[in-house]
Amino acid sequence: MAGRFAPRPRTAPVSAPALPTAPALPATTTETASGTATVPGTETAQATEPTPATPSAALPSAPACGPRAVHRRWTPPDGGPYDLALVLGPLRRGPGDPTFQAAADGSFWRATRTPAGPATLRAAPASHAGAVEAQAWGPGAEWLLDHLPDLLGEADDPSTFTPRHRAVLTAYRNRPGLRLCRTGLVLESLIPSVLEQKVTTVEAYRAWRLLVRKYGEPAPGPTPTRLHVMPDARTWAMIPSWEWHKAGVDAKRSSTILRAVRVAARMEEAASMEPEQAAARLQLIPGIGPWTAAEVIQRTNGAPDAVTVGDLHLPGIVGHALANDRHADDETMLKLLAPYAGHRHRAIRLILLSGHTPPRRAPRMPIRNFAGM
Repeated sequence: MAGRFAPRPRTAPVSAPALPTAPALPATTTETASGTATVPGTETAQATEPTPATPSAALPSAPACGPRAVHRRWTPPDGGPYDLALVLGPLRRGPGDPTFQAAADGSFWRATRTPAGPATLRAAPASHAGAVEAQAWGPGAEWLLDHLPDLLGEADDPSTFTPRHRAVLTAYRNRPGLRLCRTGLVLESLIPSVLEQKVTTVEAYRAWRLLVRKYGEPAPGPTPTRLHVMPDARTWAMIPSWEWHKAGVDAKRSSTILRAVRVAARMEEAASMEPEQAAARLQLIPGIGPWTAAEVIQRTNGAPDAVTVGDLHLPGIVGHALANDRHADDETMLKLLAPYAGHRHRAIRLILLSGHTPPRRAPRMPIRNFAGM
């Protein structure tokens, strides 16, 4: 910043010559994906700025002096129904999530931190059924597009799922485009999941929003709103204790996050493990139990059978939908979900989408104000 705004040296007055024209920026020639020969159902484009003759012409391009976009089109390999909103929805942490935005044109924007650096992704349904047009900006843009099929649920296989209850069958028929995403990024799911431990979602979303906006960095690319990339592991570790307090995060949750980010590389390895091994790896950190581990691997590993146990409301919701038992506990919930072994998380997603939930009888939990204590 100092170099950019440093005072100019004084010079003798001279007549103003014509300003030289800035040289044209070279076109990006880096490959963004391996192509259809190695990634079924995908098409890639190397052009850095769309033209009216290409299918991506309607997509917004980056400013002339900003980061260039790379593009990719993905099509579900089975050609079946596909719902982009259902696939990416679990990645959003509340309506004010600074890393996620659902735009009015039907596109979804996601700011994230990849192993290659910060990146922004824009994904939107294409003109023909099922296809998704994607753009990415930033140092991690190519990494994001290389992993786009996993993110959009290509590795998920719902064909072996069989609904066995009326509520599940109704949701399955009404939401045939549901697939389970796989981000391959652990910390971006682990940290907000820890923030959600034993507090209201309003408290957790507020803490995530405040911390990411203050300690994250602006997302690259022409984002529709001020999206932010979450802090890196070192920055999380350097947040002062009073800032956690001001964000409404108690010492137990902040300490758990600090322990996790100190071994961030080992945590990220869980994304390439089998779900059971990944859950065991995460639970090596004190403060991370089965509830948090399941919430993480559902997103990072696309685990279709990962059940969230220890939740305050979920057993009653599942019990009400499958057996008209709103007082079900974890043991009862697992028994009711036994016919869906291998797809229990998918069954829970469909139950939640069905809207078949018990009426609320107790007042909402009050929101605590740690800053005022």
